[in-house]
Amino acid sequence: MRGFLFVSALLALQTPGLFAQDSIRTERLDSTVVSASRAGYSTPVSFTMVGKDELRSANPSFSLPMSLQLQPSVVTYNEGGTGLGNSAMTIRGSKGSQINVTLNGITLNDSESQEVFWVNIPSLTSLISTVQVQRGLGTSANGAGAFGASINMNTAFVTPDPFGSFDFSAGSYNTFLTTVSAGSGLLPGGWYVSAAFSKGVTDGYIRNAFVDSKSAFVAAGWLSGRNSLRLTWLMGDQRSGITWDGIDYEQYEIDRRYNGAGKYKDEYGNVFYYDNQTDNYRQNHLQLNYTHSFGGGLSWSNTLNYTRGDGYDEYLKTGRSLLDYGLPDPTGEAVSDMIYRKKMGNDYYVFNSTLKYRNDALDLTGGINAARYGGAHFGEMLWARILGQKFDYDRLNREGPWYSNDTRKTDFSGFLKGEYRAGESLVLYADLQLRRLGIVMDGADDDGASVDYQADWTFFNPRGGVSWFPAEGHKLYASVALGHREPGRSDIKENVKGTVSPIRPERMVDIEAGYQWESERFRGSANLYLMEYRDMLLETGRLSDSGYNIKENVPKGYRRGIELAAAWTPVRWFCLDGNLTLSRNRIRDYVSFVPRADKKGTVEVAYGDTDMLMSPSLIGMLRATASLWKGATASLDGKYVGKQFIDNTMRDEMAIPAYGIANFSLTQSFALRTGTLSLTGYVNNLFNHLYYASGWRWESWDDGTVYTGIGVYPQAPCNATVKISYRF
Repeated sequence: MRGFLFVSALLALQTPGLFAQDSIRTERLDSTVVSASRAGYSTPVSFTMVGKDELRSANPSFSLPMSLQLQPSVVTYNEGGTGLGNSAMTIRGSKGSQINVTLNGITLNDSESQEVFWVNIPSLTSLISTVQVQRGLGTSANGAGAFGASINMNTAFVTPDPFGSFDFSAGSYNTFLTTVSAGSGLLPGGWYVSAAFSKGVTDGYIRNAFVDSKSAFVAAGWLSGRNSLRLTWLMGDQRSGITWDGIDYEQYEIDRRYNGAGKYKDEYGNVFYYDNQTDNYRQNHLQLNYTHSFGGGLSWSNTLNYTRGDGYDEYLKTGRSLLDYGLPDPTGEAVSDMIYRKKMGNDYYVFNSTLKYRNDALDLTGGINAARYGGAHFGEMLWARILGQKFDYDRLNREGPWYSNDTRKTDFSGFLKGEYRAGESLVLYADLQLRRLGIVMDGADDDGASVDYQADWTFFNPRGGVSWFPAEGHKLYASVALGHREPGRSDIKENVKGTVSPIRPERMVDIEAGYQWESERFRGSANLYLMEYRDMLLETGRLSDSGYNIKENVPKGYRRGIELAAAWTPVRWFCLDGNLTLSRNRIRDYVSFVPRADKKGTVEVAYGDTDMLMSPSLIGMLRATASLWKGATASLDGKYVGKQFIDNTMRDEMAIPAYGIANFSLTQSFALRTGTLSLTGYVNNLFNHLYYASGWRWESWDDGTVYTGIGVYPQAPCNATVKISYRF
């Protein structure tokens, strides 16, 4: 807890001596940039800090969500079954589109889907220095507000002294990762530069779950007196096999490593798999930050960001109509196997500015944010069996793709938040955000349907609370917050194609109350939360005219629970820590619309109050860490996730059974004259539990009976990784 308090204090401090010492000024430089969106120790919200050491000790094959899987209320899974590649997480059951993710204060969530696709930003754990995970609505931030949780990351590579590191890892399923990094430290004149490069490959656990990823990072800057200037470049480049279809449960029972992506038959009925059924994406982030300390507790930070993304998914599909894909077909009846790409390109521009003031009684932060996003989606035909190789596909694609649509989104926001210390033990907190955004969509989707749409929304998101410190090491807090979230692109475009009422933004009131305490050998916390939803966007079973699931606003729902966390250090060399979340996540008066087998509409089925999908009522973690002998550290952890439902109907046949897994690691470090050499072994899923962690479902109504089926995402059995690291 003392380290936690120290980090929180660094985030809050803004003093005239900001750059008095090299080691202090570099830390505070980075904290100034990200602290606008972070909570401090006095802020009455629930959060945890994950530092550099814990991030570095995580399994190197894990994406960032997998590295955060032991945090309170967090549930993660990986589509390929291991850790590298497409990963997803929920916090308190809130999915990725409801978790606001920032990098150096800039929102990373895709403006259209509102998701962060972690496979596009590989090896982040080797690049970032701290992560703050806020649960609930949290604090206001520049840009989009959180609607369930937020993850605030910092890529701080500024150190007073030169450094270098090399990591190499090898693991099960032909997994290999290499990371190198180096930094100049502070040079004469206040200049510095740091860089890192990482490459990872794996075959994955299920078929076609391979990943070939690269990431690069460069930060260059200048410190002089009260001024700092920093330019940051982050690149992610990945090619991975398509795994998002999961595995039909009947096939899972036969072969849990099966993946049907790219399956086809030749003219003799022999089964083959297209070896380029892939997801390909490259993303570049460029950020320029200028920070100035005026003295007297006043500082000003400005950031410009430009992000460019380009990518495509490539598919082989069988039995498709030529006319549906813009291909010539004189008869109008021909179908063919074909290979095509769904391509996209996007540009994201952001400017934000934050002014901070601090004195003995008041911390005050105000900020503005302006963002513009433009995204293009279009199809490219590569080959059709019936037309052969000699057909001029390039000309066809030049004359007009078989589908094309664009999205343009603007987002303007401003916030003002403050903490007032009313005496020795009481802190009052207020936080106001006003956000205005607009979205324009036009063109045709891949099924030929129009997606023309335009909307503007204005959201006012107030927050307030109080923290009380009755005695040293004790904190009580309570807060209430209102949040809004706009629908995503896929929500909008499928709704536009359907015949239901237009969708509305979601609303949520979040009430938090907690208690934290600390002694020399023990620290603990308890947090009670009530997240009350209005107009939640959920899939109800209703379909668009082209057969896609439509999301609709459900009037009422809630997430209510208690989060407990504790850490005990009975002796200096041993620590036991854990967390537990007990919750109830419900939808009021849920009605499902089941598609008819004859495709003539749907049938309504009322289920009453039901559990929300993918929202377990019990999540727990227990971890033991021990220093065995000089330079040796061992860690054993266990994670338990209770029963979840794939949809909102609360039927047992739609359930993911509860599961528990354990992981073990052992590190031995050697102090050398020129640095430190470390060897680490990781064993994941130590007891070889065969489980699946997420899924999808289908259902159909026929003659009074509802028929159902599910697909699942199996996770790997016991597997191992070894890592060798050298740092100086």
